[in-house]
Amino acid sequence: MAWVKKSQSASTGNKKKKYPKIASGLLHLQTTSNNSIITFTDNNGNVIATAGTGRVGFKGSKESSAYAAEMATKHVLGIAKNDCGLKEVGVLCKGVGLGRDGMFKAINELGGIDITWIKDVTPLRFGGTKGKRPKRN
Repeated sequence: MAWVKKSQSASTGNKKKKYPKIASGLLHLQTTSNNSIITFTDNNGNVIATAGTGRVGFKGSKESSAYAAEMATKHVLGIAKNDCGLKEVGVLCKGVGLGRDGMFKAINELGGIDITWIKDVTPLRFGGTKGKRPKRN
């Protein structure tokens, strides 16, 4: 008895993802000492597009660079601008890392998107718990 291959269904083809049309949204920039994550949401907080530095081809210690964060931001903003029709964006920046400069550089370089506001939402400790003891040599 011969084996018959199943035909591929139409849903497995390379279809382009459909994005909602949004005129304004929020760009969440999270940067740490090891990685940078960029998320584009609508004004209600529903995630539209997201990317980290590993998504655009950087691995290991290169993920923490400003250039990697710049490329990831350009990737997300390209989706937001071309597919969603983004015109203006509010920016929420969280964390202290090298990628912070690259992210803002990418927003300015891309053009065509107005930045309505920039807010730093980095959590700051005040008081808190007792720290770890210093190491003895």
